Amino acid sequence: MWISQVRALNLLLAVLQAMSEANSSGCKLQGTSTPPALYNDGDFLIGGIFSLHYYMRVVEHNYSSRPVPLQCTGRLSSEELHFARGMEFAIEQINNRSDLLTNIKLGYQIYDSCAAVPMAQKVAFQFANGQDTEITMVTSCSKVANVVAVVGASSSTPTMAMCRVLGLFGIPQVSHFATCACLSDKQQYPAFFRTIPSDQFQAAALAQLVKHFGWTWIGAVRSDSDYGNSGMASFLAAAQKEGICVEYSVAFYRTNPRSKVERVADVIRSSTSRVIVAFLASGEMRTLLDEFGRRPPPPLQWIGTESWVTDQEVLKSGLFPGAVGFGIERSVIPGFREFLLDLSPLKVSNSPLLREFWEGTFDCLLPLINTVPSQGVKKCTGTEDLSVLKNPYTDTSQLRITNMVYKATYAIAHALHKVLCEDKEKALSQCNKNKAVEPQEVLEQLKKVNFTVNGYPVTFDSNGDPVATYELINWQVAEDGAMHFVTVGRYDASKAKSQEFTLTKNIIWMNGQTQVPVSVCSESCPPGTRKAAQKGRPVCCYDCVPCGEGEISNKTGIFW
Repeated sequence: MWISQVRALNLLLAVLQAMSEANSSGCKLQGTSTPPALYNDGDFLIGGIFSLHYYMRVVEHNYSSRPVPLQCTGRLSSEELHFARGMEFAIEQINNRSDLLTNIKLGYQIYDSCAAVPMAQKVAFQFANGQDTEITMVTSCSKVANVVAVVGASSSTPTMAMCRVLGLFGIPQVSHFATCACLSDKQQYPAFFRTIPSDQFQAAALAQLVKHFGWTWIGAVRSDSDYGNSGMASFLAAAQKEGICVEYSVAFYRTNPRSKVERVADVIRSSTSRVIVAFLASGEMRTLLDEFGRRPPPPLQWIGTESWVTDQEVLKSGLFPGAVGFGIERSVIPGFREFLLDLSPLKVSNSPLLREFWEGTFDCLLPLINTVPSQGVKKCTGTEDLSVLKNPYTDTSQLRITNMVYKATYAIAHALHKVLCEDKEKALSQCNKNKAVEPQEVLEQLKKVNFTVNGYPVTFDSNGDPVATYELINWQVAEDGAMHFVTVGRYDASKAKSQEFTLTKNIIWMNGQTQVPVSVCSESCPPGTRKAAQKGRPVCCYDCVPCGEGEISNKTGIFW
């Protein structure tokens, strides 16, 4: 006890001494800044953050030496790289326009979040503070934030962590893929906007879908995260109002031990319900796919959310033919494919991220400057052709989330244009590139944006949310045996109640069925019988017993 007190006292004295030195000579950065994955300088910078990798290196700290910098690990997500380059493309396009931010060059700093909170928080502080290694202490700080606004992140939990930092400085954040309904709370997240709809609408749409097809007995699996837990809670509340019973509701996270994932998979395999609603992020769905690859479940009708139901990598697994779910509307961005394919060996060599993508895609090594790869290692020739590849990076046939990135970037540009180029008092003929822009100014203008780009309207309600519209996607097997996304319906939250959901094409269900699958706990009771509740089980589960003496039922499903 005495030794612990001495150590604590010594630590306090060291902190006080450091503070004293800082006050007299300035502040020095103690940690190591994380460099951006993609960067371009400009008059004003927009931040971007994407889940370019799905894991962060975990290190046990003994507190006897300086902690090692945070680092992302795992396979590079070509889909997330595609999103990040969508932001690059939008900024390049804006810089070439004569009617938006005239004579202003936008730059960007794009970071990898590893889909992890610690990295997201670190990047948020860098967006707010910059990367100066030494700051001289003065009586007042005139430095504005390093960026005027941020695009991202790609999932709800890291986004929430960033919002709590950026919101303190009034730095607006416009996400393309964070859908948790909780983010609509302006008390907690005053500087948050998104171009993708809130899960509040998706949960309601899923409940309507389940009711429409007469499924009263379902299973439920979710990501054990803010996205999954909040989304599933909203869905279950809506489903209960529709008289839908849930056989089981299980959760896991992609970094859980395999034993946890196995237990979840076993619950699904042993269930009696034939329909399963999966409120899963793509990372958890891929983890579940790995488990089902070892021991597949019986045929199930999978109902999915926008996070995985339009994910090309999940589609390629071939495990869930007939899956149905709501996805963000498909779009077209002219010129984007050419931009993606315009990667020369020189561009790739100068970017560690693009080098990783190139080498992983073509299974070869690019020589570093003034070096030659070791003998026996396949060298990249520089003539590799991206255009012949079919992967999420090159695919521009299903631009859904990419369009959300594109719209988010344009929203920030339009807000910045209002701040720099529409000063009515000075009647500016050109944009004022010398103005010190406070992020709060951009935040206020984001609340008012209302424009159309490529035919897609962009506006935000008082919660920072867009109008909620979805396509109903069906995984259908084509004649060549490959699965494809087919749009079979639509959901539009702006329509009158009970008219939001429409079907436009026939759905091909699990096992290629054209008939709607049946998923009930108990079949309807025939005339002459009545329902009798089963003790301790949901109301959807019952026995059919003969009517009592002097009683009669001439309809099915009578519950006495």
